[in-house]
Amino acid sequence: MTINFLSTRGGITPVKFDEAILQGFAPDGGLFVPNSIPKISKKQFEDWSKLKFTDLAFELLSIFIERSVIPAEDLEKIIYDSFSSFADREVVKIVPLNDFGNTYVMELFHGATLSFKDVAMGFLINVMDYLLKQRNQHINIVLATTGDTGPAAAWASKNKQNIDCWPLYPKGMISEQQERQMTTLNEPNVHPVGVVNCPDGGDDLDLVLAKLFSNNNLKKKLHLSSVNSINWCRVMVQAVHYFFGYYQIVDSLDEKIVFSVPTGAFGNMFGGYLARSMGLPVHSFICANNLNQTLHTAFSKGIFAKKDLIETKSSAIDIVVPYNFWRFLYFSIGADGNKLKEMMDEFSDKGIIKLDTTTLTSIRNGFKSYSINDKETFETIRQIYGNSDYLVDPHTAIAIAASERLKNQFPEKCKIMCLATAHPAKFPDVIKDSLQPGEKLPDQAKHHSLDNASQLTENLHIFDLKSLQNDLIDAIELNDKR
Repeated sequence: MTINFLSTRGGITPVKFDEAILQGFAPDGGLFVPNSIPKISKKQFEDWSKLKFTDLAFELLSIFIERSVIPAEDLEKIIYDSFSSFADREVVKIVPLNDFGNTYVMELFHGATLSFKDVAMGFLINVMDYLLKQRNQHINIVLATTGDTGPAAAWASKNKQNIDCWPLYPKGMISEQQERQMTTLNEPNVHPVGVVNCPDGGDDLDLVLAKLFSNNNLKKKLHLSSVNSINWCRVMVQAVHYFFGYYQIVDSLDEKIVFSVPTGAFGNMFGGYLARSMGLPVHSFICANNLNQTLHTAFSKGIFAKKDLIETKSSAIDIVVPYNFWRFLYFSIGADGNKLKEMMDEFSDKGIIKLDTTTLTSIRNGFKSYSINDKETFETIRQIYGNSDYLVDPHTAIAIAASERLKNQFPEKCKIMCLATAHPAKFPDVIKDSLQPGEKLPDQAKHHSLDNASQLTENLHIFDLKSLQNDLIDAIELNDKR
């Protein structure tokens, strides 16, 4: 079956995988989605259970990538190159939380920037570079980050001759460790941009970029593309770790488990939804929010509304407009692009939509949600470390805390997999605040790569949100002339 890609807004002619990936946003302002989500066979599902992570990735990704676009041999090499530098041999690591019953942690932070974003970002950038070399083309990757996406994109882009990377972040609203992973890289094709005066953090940046990418003439002139989780390739690759994690903890291949996911833009969560739609036996997903609970409000009340951003200690998911939720809604309403366009336009005009009963019932199918505050986050970090000497970052703590609050709603022996999305060393101040006063920072809250970055000189642009679009355009045009 050939898979082509449409826009969630229904306004474009279907395109092939390579066009969807290089464009990032669809030309009509929507997100690219496959014309159908393929189902894997029982034999495929059984055969996949025996594979190591990279081989599993090859099998799953091959379903979406035609051999005429990327031949099998080339795809294997891209996958190998994307994961060969991971600190853990299996790419991800599963850790049982013995004091929490049937709860496990899936560590997704063993890549270069100590974040789960490395799992998909390296592959995406390598695919883009492969396609660009074939076409003898150059692109400017422009993205907004609330902490981890920017560093992952910057590191994956370094030394790429056909790519310049422009990671934008709200200055002062991400951790120093995350910021320095971008600003001390000092690669000629990586251009970090700290943006000041962003009351809504990353969402302010998303609005600017959405406007930039909706201008097709400007998009073509500047050769723009994006590697935020709006890019289909990112969410597609993130389906792999759900399959892999499942295989590691189940006793039989008909067992259903729960995934608890710290959720900001809904990209990682959509990867889980994609895996389940393809045939992964999932009892439920837990959408774990911090106090920026746009998604929890949508699932619990049927209201999708933008509210003022609340700065929390789990800053990477400080997002009030989770863009990938539109992808999820698209499939939840029967892949009706016209209806979704109406919903998106209403949201753009009013900042709120109320989901009808049919849509609300659909999105709640296999999904639960919970909102965790900073105090609960601190308590969870302290409790886990005190009981087992195992340290988690604030985002992972939110996933674990939410699973504990909802555990009684699942079958008694149902296994729960909590996704660990960042290394605790990226949030030393949060770790200090979470543990007992005066307690020495544990070795688990340190990492040599971050220690090295703290000693290096920073190199970045600083723009104001009010003039961001014009300043960014000027900077890209000036760089392209060099």
